[in-house]
Amino acid sequence: MSDPLHVLHASLARRTTSLAVHLALGALLVWISVASSTMPFGWRAVLLGLGIVVLILAREGWCESAQALVLDANGLRQENGELIAPMDLIASVDRGVFAFKPSNGFVLHLTRPIGLAWAPGMWWRTGRRVGVGGVTSGAGAKAMADTLAMVLAERDRRTGNSDGL
Repeated sequence: MSDPLHVLHASLARRTTSLAVHLALGALLVWISVASSTMPFGWRAVLLGLGIVVLILAREGWCESAQALVLDANGLRQENGELIAPMDLIASVDRGVFAFKPSNGFVLHLTRPIGLAWAPGMWWRTGRRVGVGGVTSGAGAKAMADTLAMVLAERDRRTGNSDGL
């Protein structure tokens, strides 16, 4: 692995707030499903299932947001080494107001799809898009997007490619 160009961490306060909101929602759904005697059984089962899913996602989000995102010459990866988007497949970065992106984040457009993946609260990958953000700080995500945009501009200048996509 090469030297990092930028590292993006999720703050403890954002991680804790996200965990608290998810735990409260999951507990509320479970409580409503158990405490409501007038609700039909089917709806109680649906609420119980949703509550359990939200509680599982709370745990996953807490664990995944402990991993920093690292941008280096090879691409974007998690701190544990899992590659999110290889540099040679990244076509462009979009952090515009109307971009379909996570909160406080940005979206990468890839040249080809590389499969579905998701780290709740940190990033998602579907089709030719990778969304980065969520519990990350807006300033940190903006700095990473700017760094990546400069790397891509330099790569395009060297190769003579001015497409962007």
